[in-house]
Amino acid sequence: MPESLISNNNLYTAISSVLQQARQTAYRAANFTMVTAYWEIGRLITEDELKWERAEYGKQVLKNLAERLTNEFGKGFDESNLRYMRLFFKAFPICDTLRHELTWSHFSPLEFIRDPYVLDFLNLKDYPSLHESDIEKSLISHLQDFLLELGKGFCFVARQKRMRYEEDDFYVDLVFYNSILKCYVLIDLKLGKLTHGDVGQMDSYIRMFDELTRQPDDNPTIGLILCSEKNEAIVKYSILNEAKQIFASKYKLTLPSEEELKLELEKERKKLEK
Repeated sequence: MPESLISNNNLYTAISSVLQQARQTAYRAANFTMVTAYWEIGRLITEDELKWERAEYGKQVLKNLAERLTNEFGKGFDESNLRYMRLFFKAFPICDTLRHELTWSHFSPLEFIRDPYVLDFLNLKDYPSLHESDIEKSLISHLQDFLLELGKGFCFVARQKRMRYEEDDFYVDLVFYNSILKCYVLIDLKLGKLTHGDVGQMDSYIRMFDELTRQPDDNPTIGLILCSEKNEAIVKYSILNEAKQIFASKYKLTLPSEEELKLELEKERKKLEK
């Protein structure tokens, strides 16, 4: 490989690493800020409860409060979420227990709260560059329905599957289990061109998922990367080296082809762009 190309690859890797670390740092900071703010909201509601003489009066207070907050700050402050925040405070009444490394999503398994509405919290929901997020959500929903309707053993497992590795959280757009192939299928959708970084990221996702979830009698996990642009799409299966033989001999007979998925993605994107 030419020295200039090696140098460019090293530079790209170094810059990519800086950006990934910066994103994770910003994400953790935003999450901790949300944890603190929602705990404080829960505290204020709990303390105000002492003034409520009747349960019906309390319900009306929360309803009115939710309407006003939702109008100004977004859907993350509806009546149901305010009740979660109140329960959150009661579960962790000492603020020092909210350690900096903990994020809002850590408390979801306790069912006290929901996943964070980050864009609402930061008042970024109408920011022009975030318009693509709606397209992304619609495409993911369509892909989910498309694979389930194929009737080829696809069983839905999770959407935005969180994987925690060391101190970082990673999310996979869609996870399926194929009952015919007896393997997991991880799907990641990108809006833009396919890069070497996307392929490397999916390989990392597969390794993390296998370490955390895959059982000994499951066949090797495979990844599916879909990149959607306005006028075209690129679809690529991602398979670790040790699984390439079984993919060629068995998986291709059951899984939709890259071309089939590409056409489906382009057709749906055109509908959304109208």
